[in-house]
Formats: sequence, C-alpha cells, structure tokens
Amino acid sequence: MTIDDRLLPHTFYQPIHIMRLEEMIHHNEESTLWPWIIIVYDGHVKYCVQGRYRELHARSVLLWHHADDFQLLETNRIAGLALQYRPYGAKIAHDIALIEKGSSKLMDIAMALEKEARVFEHNHPFRLQKLFAELLETVYSELWASKQQQEGLWVQKVVDYISIHFHEDLTREQMATKAQVSPEHFSRVFRKHTGYTFSKYLTMLRIRASQKKLLYDMPKLDDLAQNVGYREGTYLSRKFKELVGISPKVYYQKPKRVITLNTNHTACLLALGIIPELGVFSPFIENIKTVPSRHKLIGYEHNVVSNYQEITAACPDVIINYSKGHDKQSLLALAPVVELPCQQLSWRDQFRLISNIVNRQERFGSWLQQYEEQILACNSLLDQQIGSRGTAIVWELGNNAAAYCIDSSYGRGSHILYEDLGFRRPDAIIAEKIEHTGFFTVELEEIAHYPADYIFITALPTNDLAKKRLIKLLHSEEWRTMEAVQKQRVYFINQYELFYGYDPLSTAAQLKELMKALTS
Repeated sequence: MTIDDRLLPHTFYQPIHIMRLEEMIHHNEESTLWPWIIIVYDGHVKYCVQGRYRELHARSVLLWHHADDFQLLETNRIAGLALQYRPYGAKIAHDIALIEKGSSKLMDIAMALEKEARVFEHNHPFRLQKLFAELLETVYSELWASKQQQEGLWVQKVVDYISIHFHEDLTREQMATKAQVSPEHFSRVFRKHTGYTFSKYLTMLRIRASQKKLLYDMPKLDDLAQNVGYREGTYLSRKFKELVGISPKVYYQKPKRVITLNTNHTACLLALGIIPELGVFSPFIENIKTVPSRHKLIGYEHNVVSNYQEITAACPDVIINYSKGHDKQSLLALAPVVELPCQQLSWRDQFRLISNIVNRQERFGSWLQQYEEQILACNSLLDQQIGSRGTAIVWELGNNAAAYCIDSSYGRGSHILYEDLGFRRPDAIIAEKIEHTGFFTVELEEIAHYPADYIFITALPTNDLAKKRLIKLLHSEEWRTMEAVQKQRVYFINQYELFYGYDPLSTAAQLKELMKALTS
C-alpha cells in the first residue's frame, strides 16, 4: 500500500540525509526537492540565495525548501548539522526561514541526533527517529516564537508611528510598506496583535485625541475634526457618538468619571474634593481619607492587567496615569488616557492639570494659596531659628543595604527642601548629575562620602543584615566626624509611606515633618 499525501489528515516526516555541515558544503549538488535544515553550532558560513549573499552565525538555524539557487559557500572552522527530510500529508508553507539564535536545547538535540546518525545501536533502533521528531518539534516551535516576536516588533513600530501621526492621512497600504509586508498580511497580523482592524484603530486614536481636547475646552467641531485628522465636524461627531455613545458637546459638559492608576493622582483628586471612580490608594492616603472600598483598585500600582475587568466595569470617561504607564494600548479601548510625565512636571503642575480636567480650578487655586502661605510662615520661622539655609541631602535606605539619594523630581521631601525652603544641593550630589537623573544609588556605607549641612533619612532598612551595616556605619569614625553629625543635624524621620508621595496631600504632611525636625 502506498502513502497518498491527499489521504493523510496529519503530517508525517522522514529523514533523508543527516550529515555534518562541513560535508554539506562539499555536496551542494544534493537534491532541493525536499526541505533542508541547517544548524550552526560554532563559527559562521556564507550562503547565497536568490542572488544575495548572507551569513549564518553560531546557534543560527536555516530552513529552506524549493530554493534551487541556494548554495552554501566555502568557509573555515565551521561546526554544525545539515538535515534533509520529506514531509507526507502537507505542503511546506515557507521557502526560506531563519532562527537567528536557537536555544541551548535545540543545539543539544541536534548534536545528539548527529552522534546517533554516526553510531547506530541495534538495541535502540528508534532513538534516531525519536531525536529527529524532537528536533523538528523544537525547530518549528522556536521558528513560530521567532515569527511571533518579529511580527510583534513591526506591529509595535507601526502602532507607535500611528500614535504620533494619526492626524495625518494614513492608509493601510502606507503602513504595510513601512512594515515591509503585503497589505493583506499587514491586516491579518495587525488585527491579531491589536484586536482592531487598521481603520478602526485609527478611528479610536482620533476619537480619544478629540476626547482629551474636550477635557479642557469646547472648540468648533470643524476645527476639532481637522486637528485629529478628519475634514469636517459632522463626520467627527458621527464617529465620536459611535465610539463614546454621546456627542462631543455632551461629553464636554458632563462630570467625568475619572480613574487614577497611581497614588499621587488619586491624592490630587482628593485634595480637590473628588473621589475617583477607581483609584490606587497608598496606606498614607487611606489613613487620612476614608473611602468606600468600591473606589479602590485592588493591589498596588502598575497592576492594570489584573484589574482590567474592574476598570472596564467602571465605565471611565478619562484615565489618568504617568507617562509610559503599563498597558496604555488596552486602556485606550476604554477611555482616553491622560499621561502626565512625572519627572518633567512638578506636583504643582500635575495638580493644576488634573484640576482643569475635573473643572475644579477654583479649588486648586484655594488649596495652593493656603500651601504657599504655609511656606511663607515656615521660611519666616527658619529665618529666625537657623538663618542661612546651607545644603541638605535626602537619603532613603533600603533592605538591600543600598542608599538612594533623592532629588526634587522624585519628591521624598527633597522638592520641599530645595524648591520651597531654600536649601541647596551639596556639591557632591551635583557632581553625580542628580538634577538630570532624579536620584542615584550607593552602598549604605558610602553616604558618609556625601557631606551636607543637614541630612534627612526618610526610610530605614527593616532586615537584620542591613540594620547591622547601618549600626556599624553610625559607630564609624568617618560618620561621627561629619559636621552634620557633630552639630546634630541628622534627622531620622523613617516614614517611607508618607515620603513616598509626590502630591499635594503628601507634600503638606511632609512639610510638617520636615519643619518638626528642623525646629525641634
């Protein structure tokens, strides 16, 4: 009985040639009727296909089929495997495919297969077949993973491009050209990775952009349409209602259901007298403001995936997060995402922008005025008690025995010291370019190398090993001879949860703690 490919519901494979790669180089006349797999263990080999010269490097795997112009070229110090096999019951979908870096598992199987092909043992007659099947399974599994990864890379590049140029006249064909794939393949892969057709994804970005603009004012619809990539306001309005469920004007006028995905923006809303529909709450915020559990996202920050269903059920009108927040693309399916760059915007700027979103500008102005009056009173008191401010440094000591020196863009009280109370950064941390990086890290013992007139330690380690290292430092001669230590200007505040916040509520509370330390 003969095997008929048309009758086989599954695919079966039979090895035809198994040889060392260096032998293959001298047998280029071998048949290309059936597919080949080339596996390079070490070294590199040049090959020519379709008139192009390329190289295979160590741990690379090449598959080809029906490439009559394929040719391996002479090379030195090459080690690898060449394997030809025949499939029964299926067509080979590819002519040429490449795995640039095969796994250690794949290399081990190939070497074992090569050895078994050279030394046949009668008491293990099926070992070669077993290794061959395992090799094929591993090769195709890694080829699929590599293909998925490559697809994901070009899809992400296209998504990034669209997010910047959505207001331009973009077409599927243009994006396919950028991705260097056919329009049909582009459509299939784009939808698989994003869940949207290209046209629907582009529409979503344009409507989300128009929603973000409507958070602050109500321009003419024609102007808004042209700003986001449409020619006229009536078309924008129709697309807007299809996605959002209401007209642009109604969206602008309605009170917004806001979700905040970090503690600082949650605190901004609370300072404005608004409880977010859902928000992330720090222990400090929960201690000063009692909020029903239905408003709290379970888990701490950056836990969007596990909370996605909860966020969806909240039907947000706007989601507020930091720039480069996690899962932005999936969140865009639910609402516009307002991203606030944490290091570029001070807590005041972020507070002001959020007040504009929720239309609480007057409340913002009142709150900030009270805070500025507190700062004036604090500076007046410090003028009387300590006079010229001098330099200050803020440290956070971790359980890994690392010490984090914090600058004002990361808060931790340093923004109050440097921006509100008139203290200066010591030359030693300026030399570390802290104003550009926001913080730097050293070993716990090294904090003695950064002298300042005032030293604030806002968090202490809790594990025994780091505690012992800290105690040893505090008893060292290098520490005890520091001027701030001798003048009793080292303040162990140790309130990590409080000083973690970079928002109006935390800042006001941090100011009280800093003043308590400075005036005690």
